[in-house]
This record gives sequence, C-alpha cells and structure tokens, in this order.
Amino acid sequence: MKNVAGLSGHRPTVVPADGRSASVADLSTRDRVTQLLLERGATTAAQLGSALGLSPAAIRRHLDAMLADGDVVAREQAVRGHRGRGRPAKVFVLTDAARIRCGTHHYDNMATAALRWISRNGGAEAVEAFATDQVAALEARCRAAMEDAGEDPLARAEALAGALTAEGYAANASTIASGGQLCQHHCPVAHVAAEFPQLCEAETAVISRLVGTHVQRLATIAHGDGVCTTHIPTQPRRVQSGKTVTTVRTDR
Repeated sequence: MKNVAGLSGHRPTVVPADGRSASVADLSTRDRVTQLLLERGATTAAQLGSALGLSPAAIRRHLDAMLADGDVVAREQAVRGHRGRGRPAKVFVLTDAARIRCGTHHYDNMATAALRWISRNGGAEAVEAFATDQVAALEARCRAAMEDAGEDPLARAEALAGALTAEGYAANASTIASGGQLCQHHCPVAHVAAEFPQLCEAETAVISRLVGTHVQRLATIAHGDGVCTTHIPTQPRRVQSGKTVTTVRTDR
C-alpha cells in the first residue's frame, strides 16, 4: 500500500502541553490497523491487538472509532465444521470505502458502463473475451517474474503471490492440509467484477495457468468476502493453456 496516511479523514489537533497531537498518534495506529485488515481480511479484535501489541481496551477504542467513521464493519466469525458452545467471535473487515482509499479504483463507473455496453451489443461471450484480453498483460508480467520458480505448484504459488503483490494485490501463499492457498487482500476491479464475474473467472484461469494446476476459487472480494481465496489441491491435475477455469464458491 503506497500511502495510508489520512485514511480516517480527521485533521490532527495540537496539544500545547507536549507539542504532539493525540490524534496524530491515533492516526498512526489506525493506519497500522487498516494495513493489517487489508493484509489479513476478516480479523478479530484479539488478533489485531496481539499483532499490534495493544491492550483489549486500546484496540477496541480504535475499532469503535473506525466503526463510527465507516472504515470497518463487524461480522460474526464464520465457523466451519462443528461449532462449540457460546457465540462466535466477531471479526472486523474493511468497508468498500476504506478499501478504495487503500488502492486504485479509478474510473470504476466508466469501466462498468463500458462493460454494460459490450454486454448489450456483443453478449456474454464478448464480455468474456474482453476480460481474457484484459488479464493477458498481467499474466505475461507475472510469468516473467516467476521464471525461476520451478515446477512445484506450491512453490509457483509463492512466487505468484510475490508477483501479484508487486502488482498491488497484497497477496500471500500458504500451505494447508489439503494443498495450498493463494490469498489476494486487494482487488483493483472489485466494484466492476461484482457485476461482471467474467473478470474473476479470467483471473482464476490466469492463476491456474501460472501455477500449472487446476485451482478452485473459494471466495472473492467482489462478492463481499474479505479476501480473494484460491485453493490449490494437493494432487492437482494439470490444465491446458486455453482451458476455461470457472469461479466456484463453496461458502454459500
């Protein structure tokens, strides 16, 4: 993230006693909270406080301020499998407005209007062709950055995460029990992709080709999730370069 200063939109006030504004310090901490939420997606107050070295009361004060300003929303934590006793913990997620200020969403309205025109005049196939063409340059740049990644899919996923981060996607890769997982914490076209999922599908196909295996998209920012999550199976099957890979949501 190039610049997170001033995310809250507040002007610092001067405190004559020591010449330092309390709100300046608050903004610095809030920027760190924003950065963590951008990188991790949905996160509990306890996790944020632990990562930042803040007491529960301190992190709650910042989160309450961000809630009041519309920078975050609180949701119940999704529980997979057997749910224990008690209410699920709350997680905090950046709002669309806060996410926009963290990246570049220029010309969203014009892009959406253009895709609507393409859809009306050329149909769904034209939109799909447009989306494929748009991600071609990204694929070429990422492929060049992954030149020394080798053949192992998980190693390639790690290299791809680095390449996507350089492109502004704030990505990371990790190993899980069922294989690997690629997470993108920022999407520069989320608002447009919410109406035209072909953009997500074209991007998923790029990930599949670059990693060298079949992949499965589990969640997307465009559909309201905190993070774009792509699963890489343990024993995947290789895909041909031109094969279409669809976005599959398993959380709904």
